[in-house]
Amino acid sequence: YIANQPYQADNVADKWPVHVHSLSTAQAGVQHRELPTAVGHCHPDVVNAAHEQNQLLNTNSRYLYDSIVDYAQRLSKTLPEKLCTFYFLNSGSEANDLALRLARQHTKHTDVIVLDHAYHGHLTSLIDISPYKFRNLEGQKDWVHVAPIPDTYRGIYREDHKDLVAAYANEVKEIIEQAHKKGRKIAAFFVESLPSVAGQIIPPAGYFQKVAEHVHKAGGVFVADEIQVGFGRVGKHFWAFQLQGEDLVPDIVTMGKPIGNGHPVACVATTKEIAESFAATGVEYFNTFGGNPVSCAIGLAVLDVIEKEHLQAHAMQVGNLLMELLNQQKVKHPIIGDVRGAGLFIGVDLIKDKEKRTPATEEAEYLITRLKKEYILLSTDGPGRNVLKFKPPMCFSVQDAKLVVDAMDKILTDMEKEGACEPVRDLQS
Repeated sequence: YIANQPYQADNVADKWPVHVHSLSTAQAGVQHRELPTAVGHCHPDVVNAAHEQNQLLNTNSRYLYDSIVDYAQRLSKTLPEKLCTFYFLNSGSEANDLALRLARQHTKHTDVIVLDHAYHGHLTSLIDISPYKFRNLEGQKDWVHVAPIPDTYRGIYREDHKDLVAAYANEVKEIIEQAHKKGRKIAAFFVESLPSVAGQIIPPAGYFQKVAEHVHKAGGVFVADEIQVGFGRVGKHFWAFQLQGEDLVPDIVTMGKPIGNGHPVACVATTKEIAESFAATGVEYFNTFGGNPVSCAIGLAVLDVIEKEHLQAHAMQVGNLLMELLNQQKVKHPIIGDVRGAGLFIGVDLIKDKEKRTPATEEAEYLITRLKKEYILLSTDGPGRNVLKFKPPMCFSVQDAKLVVDAMDKILTDMEKEGACEPVRDLQS
């Protein structure tokens, strides 16, 4: 079943691992970041919204229509009041590229601070501020500054440090001071509200506030990249940056992936002051398809589904259970070094030994390859490619969570009995 409706094609589940809206007891799909179906694949409400709007009108965004205003108003109710200006685009990469332009125009500065292992998009401008990418390409530009990832499990400051917030925030402060000594000025601090490619990291609460203080003092702005983690996924809040505390208000928030449940739509929310600085150039921002009527209809439908099906609360409930089940596996299987997460954003850090916390890269690859044969799609991230990342659609159920963890338990038990993992290439063949 897909989206609670019988799938009419031949039995595709027999041929391919599939992601489904309502998972059966035979197959479970766990969504990773490349498949942004936040409310479930082919959700009928989202499909119908697109179909109905397609029968009426679809034009470019040069012409004003009700749905784009309605959508902006709906989004504004989920965000701090200060974030009252919205730009609509087609992708998360476009959103982050625009955020970079906004920051530079408003501050009149150029330099950007990012976290190590960050990924902000595939455009040239964003590869330049994505250590995950540029380290394997043309290297770091002189206007890019890389701060340590606030990873309390395997970062430079760990869980036994007396003040993790101050320690990691002071690293950013030091970067700013060193940049100033070289005559450089900071335009923005770009951060994924929950760093994903870096290994499903949960920054210590209060870290963003302290960093924002240093960045604002330097004349820069704080950009929260919510492209992978927004729209209720973290459960406790609608936006992941809110996990840091209600007093944190980013200057710019970027959205993508889940905003359209797979449809290409994205958004940048910012303050009136920053928008006015951007408009002062006299060059308007225009995006032919960004915020078109069909995209806005879909975006509104996604918000309706999240509200109607209580998916934010559901993400917290199921996420808490999944964390509990995974922590039980941590006690049982020494290869699991850490389980961390919020709502349905969870990372399982696999290690070779508890003392050194050496990444169990080959074992992680073996595990996800075995899981694929059970129709469960997981992938790995982190610098060591050893962190299992859980980011399923928010309709992911209690039964699905148990099914996935039971499958993991069986495979890990087999691996321990074998004493080593079989070559992954043999499994893939």
